[in-house]
Amino acid sequence: MAQYAIFIYGGGPEHSTDAHDRYAQELITAGTMTLAYALEPIETSTSIRGDVVTDGPFIDAKEVVAGFYVIEAPDFDAALDIARRNPATQQGGGVEIRPIAGGFVRPQTSA
Repeated sequence: MAQYAIFIYGGGPEHSTDAHDRYAQELITAGTMTLAYALEPIETSTSIRGDVVTDGPFIDAKEVVAGFYVIEAPDFDAALDIARRNPATQQGGGVEIRPIAGGFVRPQTSA
C-alpha cells in the first residue's frame, strides 16, 4: 500500500476537537492511519534561514499547518476519499495530501 501525508490547515471558529477525535478513531479502527501529530499554535514556532533565527513562521499566512497524519491507501483516489472526510474541510480549514517518497523511523531502543 502507498503512504500519504495529510497536512491539516487550521480551522476557523467552527473548529471541533470532538469531530477530529471521532474521525481519528475511525481511521485507527479501519487500520488506515499509521501516525498522527497535532502541532502547538503557530505562535510557538521558530524559523531558521541561513544563520538567522526568528520567532514565528517563515511567512505570515492566514492558514497554517495545525497537524499532520500518515495514512496507507491503495491509490491516490482512495487517499483523497479518506482526506476529504477530515472535519477541517468543513470547519473553515482544509487539508493537503502528498504521496510519501520515503521516510525514516528511529528504531526503538531498550532502556
